[in-house]
Amino acid sequence: MIRCVGAVVHDAAGRLLMVRRGTSPGRGLWTLPGGRVESGETDHDALVRELLEETGLRVKPGNLVGRVERAAPAGVYEIFDYAATALSGEPRPGDDAAAVAWIDFDDFHSMERKGQLVEQLAVTLREWNVLPAA
Repeated sequence: MIRCVGAVVHDAAGRLLMVRRGTSPGRGLWTLPGGRVESGETDHDALVRELLEETGLRVKPGNLVGRVERAAPAGVYEIFDYAATALSGEPRPGDDAAAVAWIDFDDFHSMERKGQLVEQLAVTLREWNVLPAA
């Protein structure tokens, strides 16, 4: 098991922060920002670091929203997704993100119809009741 964290960040308009993966797995697909927890890091420390590296945003981690498992090239990613609040910065792609954007309800559903989201993301976000607002 490879421990990872992800962030569920909404802006004041209810849009969801998402990144387009620049590397495998999921290269070219949109997902929540996040990444691996390094040795000695807490989940919250990893979330702050990963969001800054991947999106350029400083965030304040909140409560655990949910947990998922995804296949990894050498094992299984165990991803703990936390609510987070953006504190400062302008979204810009960094690290392994090819793009970063605030996604509204219509854009999210368009991306889902076109197969542009990582597998099971839409289903999971619906179950957790954290889809972008209209």
